[in-house]
Amino acid sequence: MKRYLIILTMALSACGNSKQADSAGNMPASIVNNPLSASGIDSAAAATKPVMTFTDTLHNFGNIKEGEVVSCEFSFANIGKSPLIISSAAGSCGCTVADYPHDPILPGQAATMKVTFNSAGKPGHQEKAITLQTNTVKNIHMLYIQAEVNKKQ
Repeated sequence: MKRYLIILTMALSACGNSKQADSAGNMPASIVNNPLSASGIDSAAAATKPVMTFTDTLHNFGNIKEGEVVSCEFSFANIGKSPLIISSAAGSCGCTVADYPHDPILPGQAATMKVTFNSAGKPGHQEKAITLQTNTVKNIHMLYIQAEVNKKQ
């Protein structure tokens, strides 16, 4: 049931955001077709899905001062055969925010995602995760940031 809700969410969040939508703003069903089922994976359907690849999935900010707000960008590409849709990107806590592309990324296209970390009240070693929900076969992708936050004097 959860998988169907994720697929429905991706379909609804993508409506009207692509040149591939019909005149009513509806996305083609092939974008949200899930090749996974209780009986296994439909390899023919999986071969037509988007594939998300990242240049790096970890960024280390190094030493920063407590209270500093730092940002980085993660570069990725869709090397699959259909448009890539990111339906959400959530940080592991409120101090980490991801700004992701809301429009579909077409096959062969690259894009970036900006991640911002607010170190206020976070002294010491910090490791944060960003969870992406997509319409790829893998569905969930993880990005990570690290920092050594030097305590305010």
